[in-house]
Order: sequence, then structure tokens, then C-alpha cells
Amino acid sequence: MVFAAPNDALARAEGVLDADPTPLHASVAHQVIGIWQRDWGDMRIALYHLRRARDLAARAESADREADVLAALGVALVHAGRTQQGLAALERGVARGSGHTRARVLFRRAYARWVLGHHREALEDVRKAIPVLRQMEDVIWTARALTLRATVHLAVGAVDRADADFTAAEALWDTTGQEHDKADAVESRGLAAFRAGDIPAALRLLDEAEERYAKLGTPTFMLNIRRCEVLMAAGLAREALTEADAAIAVLDGIGGQSTRKAELLLAAARAARLAGEAHTAIARADMAVRLFAGQRRGWWETHARLVLIEARVAAGRSSGRLVADTAAVAERLASFGAPAAPEASLLAGRIALGLGWRADAEQHLAVAARSRRSGPPLARMTGWAAQALRAQAAGSGRGVLEACRRGLDVLDAHRMTLGASELRARATEQGAELAALAQQASLDSGSPRRLLVWSERWRATALSTPPTRPPADPELQSNLTAFREIAARAEAARMEARPVPALEREQRRLEREIRSRTLHMRGDTPGDGHRFDPGRLLERLGDDVRLVELAVMDGRVQVLLCGQGRVRRYEAGLLADAEREAEHVQAGLRRLAHPGAEGRLPVVEAAGRRLEELLLGPAAAHLGDGPVVVVPPARLHRVPWALLPSLRERVLSVSPSASSWLRARETEPPPAGRHVLVRGPGLATGGAEVPHLAGRYGGSVVLEYADARVPRVLEELDGAELAHIAAHGTFRADSPLFSDLRMADGPLIVHDFERLDRSPYRIILSCCDTARFASVGADELLGLVTALLPLGTAGVVASSAPVNDAAVVPLMLALHKGLSQGLSLAEALRDARAALPGDALHQATGWAFSAFGAA
Repeated sequence: MVFAAPNDALARAEGVLDADPTPLHASVAHQVIGIWQRDWGDMRIALYHLRRARDLAARAESADREADVLAALGVALVHAGRTQQGLAALERGVARGSGHTRARVLFRRAYARWVLGHHREALEDVRKAIPVLRQMEDVIWTARALTLRATVHLAVGAVDRADADFTAAEALWDTTGQEHDKADAVESRGLAAFRAGDIPAALRLLDEAEERYAKLGTPTFMLNIRRCEVLMAAGLAREALTEADAAIAVLDGIGGQSTRKAELLLAAARAARLAGEAHTAIARADMAVRLFAGQRRGWWETHARLVLIEARVAAGRSSGRLVADTAAVAERLASFGAPAAPEASLLAGRIALGLGWRADAEQHLAVAARSRRSGPPLARMTGWAAQALRAQAAGSGRGVLEACRRGLDVLDAHRMTLGASELRARATEQGAELAALAQQASLDSGSPRRLLVWSERWRATALSTPPTRPPADPELQSNLTAFREIAARAEAARMEARPVPALEREQRRLEREIRSRTLHMRGDTPGDGHRFDPGRLLERLGDDVRLVELAVMDGRVQVLLCGQGRVRRYEAGLLADAEREAEHVQAGLRRLAHPGAEGRLPVVEAAGRRLEELLLGPAAAHLGDGPVVVVPPARLHRVPWALLPSLRERVLSVSPSASSWLRARETEPPPAGRHVLVRGPGLATGGAEVPHLAGRYGGSVVLEYADARVPRVLEELDGAELAHIAAHGTFRADSPLFSDLRMADGPLIVHDFERLDRSPYRIILSCCDTARFASVGADELLGLVTALLPLGTAGVVASSAPVNDAAVVPLMLALHKGLSQGLSLAEALRDARAALPGDALHQATGWAFSAFGAA
């Protein structure tokens, strides 16, 4: 019962002890309480009850009863970090048991050996146990043994064997009422999906397992560890760190298993390193190493040592001793058959290269490079990264580019299995090193065109194809509706100065639910093999248009100026200086959005001149007289480009990548030509431009007041030629896909837009901060505008800074006047800026808005 209905089993066992049982029955009851405490409670209490159970079994003179208790006690001692005592108890259990009982004891010794990382011995024990359990028609224990064998297979990289065992175990579990075991099987399938490279399926299965455990009321420390691993692979390292630390706190609070604490510390160390918190990673990894060593868990200790070395390297440490330590870890991991061995060899080679030890580096990198031919995607990428570093050390630019191309192709294929745009964006971080190596090789080759190709190869890739449409999921739709209602109630309460903690808690819960369900989506868009063609770009640009792509190499901005049939390279300033200047400009624009700040205008204009020097450098003198398209890196997304003197009076548009601009340029408008005007609540001007625009566009759809509700707005936006939305916008840096536009019934969020079959061909967002993004992954942006571009929108006008509502109205009216005359968004926005009054308030408003795309 203890793994079918744990809490009921605990209550029944306590009831047996209250009824003056025989030694045999008392032994069973104490064992059940001990198992419950071992797996979900306090280890000290668990050991007390299991020792009592052992002593009572001896008094009952039942060898099989004693063997069974010794097995449970042995596992508990191993989990408590008393490895030698635990293995000794298991040995005695094997010796005391016979037949069926001995097979069950062998299974538990196999489990203990798996916990310790003794995989070969674990497989040997379970191989002996399964035939006996099958012969006795012991369905539950056979299913447990198959699940364990599958888990051990996964640990040594035998994914196909694991899958076969999981399938067989699941068929057996379906015939039983073992609810906790069933939840464990679902969790194990999630781990198998992850090992096979299917992150959405892994997240879905782990969430399903958590729901099952929640119904049983049992803690889920192993599940926490596995979900941390999946979250890290998905690029969500900070979330993994939060989850691991929270689980450690719970475990410490109940006096839980020492073994699980060590594993959670290892997960936290990995997550902290990936999140850029090197010193946190060092502290967690060091504690994990000491715990694993004390528990005599060599396999785990070696993995923890690898993370400790990675964290020290990330903190800037480098020495010959570190090379030797890393090489020793790689050798030991290889002896275990651990999939992480190539990663350790790559690290040893990288450290040796940094020290100038070419021969040592080649030796380690050659070992790591072997993994490029087979295995899961991230292991193959490790191999290609090692091969690229070997080629770089040998001075072969061609070899570097070939290895980088092959490695990024692997990651491309992996990304396309991810349905959620957030996961696709974050996954690119894993290719950042390959992209940087290729860019450096291209720069060294002296070919600006080649550098452009590689700058494009790993820029804004999350926007290269539309995200997978959310499924017709009633629960997801229900959560979105509930989220809108709660958010609207919370906003109303804030405006009335009423307390909102309960509403905010519910809003956060619904956000987690919505995000969780969208992360489960598997990609349904295969990679089309498209490669960026600079010739096609130059042909589209013609002689008049210039495209300025900014690449960053070693912290310095490289300007790639495309036009007139060629690509030229110029060197500009330091990225860090440009970022600081952009923040100063943003602060100035915020001040200028309020009347009475005219004295700040010269300061902002001077900052614009400095930004031009830092970002365009000598290229500013070669822009010609025609339109300009700026393609900035993700970290410069907050620059108001119209403020730069050489761009101020131009037809200017911004694009996340040259490829994205090409797609927008070649996107055809919908044939229907529907115009949709939306006016949300709470604007200082009441969205005063909308009635004027309704008169300009006869027959347009106007949604305002109670009609401006999210379902109706989405229905009308789908496939429209032009949409103008006057509504308050909120950017969420913590969760950019929950950035929103406020409608009558609550927020319209990015997840809503992703449900459109085709977003409007042109969309104008006349509200604050709608062009703000979060920079994630290698060079990706998440936000409202970037969600629209892959969904069929060819052009967007939006603001990257707070603006004055009243000053926006004349800008919008002038903008639409240009559009109705047949101008593009960029042309109409330039003319609209020129038509504004010359005071500081209106000038700042014009600079805050940018045209994105090419419509």
C-alpha cells in the first residue's frame, strides 16, 4: 500500500501498532512507517522504525521478513549518506532471503547501486531479479524492476533500451492500483523524453507526474532534480536554480534524504553556472562534492567536480592544475561511460588553449570531438565545438567555419522540435560559442560579406518561422480567460488603492499555468534548409537603400554597410559604452515626455550624437541619401534610432535581422484590405485619434468601450491589412510574453497574438513601451513586436520609451495621412515627425517611435 496510497498506508500501520500486534505484524507496520519517513519525511525517524522492524523480524524468526526489512533499511542508510552500512545491510538481506524475497532484495540493492552510480553492478542485480519476479507473476515488483533498469540505461546513454523497458513497465502498471509507482513511471518517461531530445514532451510528462504526486500528498525531490535538468536544457537556468534551492529548503525542513540533498545541490550548481552566477555555482558544487564524497558516490562526485571546475573557469580562474584536474575528471567520466565525458574533455582543451598549451589542447579536444558523430543534440554540439577549436588552433579558417556550420545545423534541428517561441529563443544560447567562433574566423578572413552571412546565421533565429499555434486546448483557453479577469480586477483595485495580494497571487498562478501549457507544445515546422543569401539581399536593396547590420566582436561594434551591390565593414565603438549611452537617452526621453523638461532637449541631442559615433562610426558618412534599415544586436534594442543625427530625417526602419527584413519586404498584403481601429480604456486622451481615423478610413472596424474585448479584438485583427491600437501597454521584463495591451476585459498578451492565423499586415501601436524587448539566448528578442513579425505582420510602428499621450495624437494623425497617400510605414513616420511642432515634447515623442519591418 505504501506506494499505492502512501498516507492511507501510514495511518493503517499506526493502527496496527496501536492494537498490540505480534512481532511479525509489528515488524511490517514499523517497516511501512520507516519507508514512508525515508521517502517523504525525516530520515532519523525512518531509521528508528526500520531498525525496530529488523529487530522484530528477528524475534519472529522469519528469515524472509528479516531479509525484506534489511533491504529497506539498507536503502535508507544509503540515502542517509551511510553508504558502507547500507551496502552491508543489503548484503545481509541477499544472504538471508530466498526465492521470491531474495529477488525483491536484489532489486533494492540494484536501486541502491544506481543511487551510488554503480551502474554495471545495478544492471547485474536487476538482471537476476527480473526472471524470478516474472516467474512468480509479481506484476508490481516486475514493473518496478523494469523501470529501474530503464533508468540505469538512461544514465549510461542507452536510450533505446530504456524506452523498451519503460514501455513494458507501463503496460504492467496499467493493470495495478499503484498510484505512486504510476506517477514515478510517468516521471521516468519524462526523463526518457528529455534524453531523446524532446523537451516539450519531457516538460509535459514531468508536469503530469507532479499532478499525480500532488494528489497523493508526497514531496517530489527526484522530480525537482529532473525538471531542473530539463529547464536548463531549455535555456531556463534561472528558473532551475530557483526550483532547486526551494526543494533544498523543503528537504532541510523535514530532515530528508542526504543523497537527494547532494543531487539537488548539484542541480543548483549547474543552474547557477548557466545563469551566470559563478560564485553561487562554486559554493553549491563544492558542498555537493563533499556530500557525494562522504556518501562514497564516485559517479556523482565526479560529475559535481566537473561543474565545480566549470564554475571556477567561469569565475576567471585558469591554471595548469585546473587542466590536469579537468583531464582527470574527463578520464573518470569516460570510465563510467558517462555522456558528460566529452564536455569535460572540451573544457580541458579550452583551458589548455587559454594557457597556450597547444599540444595538450589538441589531445583533449580530439577526444571531445569524437562525440560530434552520434548521441543527443547537445553532445554532438559539444563535439563540433571541440572540432572548431581544433581548427582555430591549427589556423584553418575553413575548418572553423565547417565545424561551426555542422554544429549549428544540429542545434537548428533541435530548436525546430520546440513549439514555444520562448524555448526556441533561449535554446540559441547553446550555439553562442559556435556563432562567435565563426564570426571571428570570418573577420580574420577579411571578407565583410562572409561576416554578414555568419552574423545572420545566428541572429533572430526564433523569428525565422512562426511559433507552433497553441492547440485547441479548453484548459488553456479557460486559463487565458481567467487570467484576463483577475488581471482586470487587480488593476481596478490598484486604481482604487485597495489591497491586491490575493489577486496578484492568483494572477501569478494562472501565468504559471499558461506558460507551462505553452512550453509543452512540440514544434511542427520542419527546418526548410534556408540559408541567408547576401546576393538576394543586395538585389532587394538596390542602389538607393542601405542596410546597416551591427555585429559585436570582442566587445566592439562592427558595422556592415550593405547596398549598391556590395558589403563594406567599418569599426565603431565599444558595445558597453553604447549601452550606457542608450540608457542615458532613455532617461532623457522619459523626462521629456512631461511638460516643463525642455532644458533636457540639448542633453538628449548630444547623447544622440555620441551614440552615432559609437554605433555607426565612419559608416555614418557613407549612408547615401536614401532609406536606411538598421539591424542592431539584441543588446541595443532600446536605442531610439531616429535620434541619431544622420538618421533623423531619413526613411528609417529597424529589423531584428536582414533575413527578417527580406521576409517582410516580400510579404504580400491580404486581399480583403480590412482596417481595424481599437481604443482601449484609461488613456489620458481617450484615444482621441481613433474617431478621426474612423472618418479617414470609411468602412473600418472600430472597437471601443465595451466592444474592445480581447476575443472580439483578436477576431477582427486576424488577417487585417491595417490595425491601429490605442491602448496602454505594459512590458514585462520578468516574463516578456506576458507583456500586454489593456483592453476593456483585461490584458491582450503575446500568447493571445500567437493564436492568430495571420496577424495584421501592418500594425500601429500608439502607446508606451510597446517596442521594448527582453534579450535572451544568443541574440534573440522576446516581446510584442517580435511576436508579430513571424505571424504575417510585415510592418509595425511602436514606441521604445514612455510617451506623452497628448503629443502622440498629432503624430498618429500625420502618420495615417501619409499611409492613406500610399507611403510605407517608415516613409509616413518620417513625414509625421517633420510635421510635428518643434517643441521638446513633440520632438521627443517622434524620436520614441520606430518603424519595424518593411511594409
